[in-house]
Amino acid sequence: MDYSQTAGLYLKLMELKTQSLKELYEKDFYLWVLENLKLLKNREFEFVDWENLLEEIEDMARRHYESVISYMAVIMEHLYKWENYREEVYMGSSWKKSILNARKEILKLFKNAPSLKAKAQEKEILQRAWEDAVLDLIAWFKGNEKFALRHFGRFPTEKDFPQESPYTFEQIMEYEPWLEEIKENTETPQP
Repeated sequence: MDYSQTAGLYLKLMELKTQSLKELYEKDFYLWVLENLKLLKNREFEFVDWENLLEEIEDMARRHYESVISYMAVIMEHLYKWENYREEVYMGSSWKKSILNARKEILKLFKNAPSLKAKAQEKEILQRAWEDAVLDLIAWFKGNEKFALRHFGRFPTEKDFPQESPYTFEQIMEYEPWLEEIKENTETPQP
């Protein structure tokens, strides 16, 4: 067998192996990951399913990024509810728990991906999280018709909320309005 036949056979083998990996991606993702990992460790780069691998790497980064935005939206929504729609002392304990839990999850993400912290502080990201929070507020009011009627006389729309994020990154991560309320109640002189 001469060099050109050997090279042709090798190229055909590469093509078959790469094609079968692409098919494996659709059929058994876990095995696809393991096979590509083995190829990378063995430095058999020509057989790696680069197209799907690059897509998965991009998706991993996007998932962390989207998670931070989602958690920030939860915090903003519940801070906004606390500040504007808390009518009774007993209201808001679930909002407080959601805020604290979302902050904990964000801190975990920042610990594993510190570069996300700088990204999360960008104005566009804060605005995107606020827009998501507004959609959640609207949905919340649709589930609380009497509350919506009392505050707006109808179901609210995006126009009923601030267009720009009312919260800074620092407030999202640190502001605890319930502590201010506790402080006010303890400073009030008792008769």
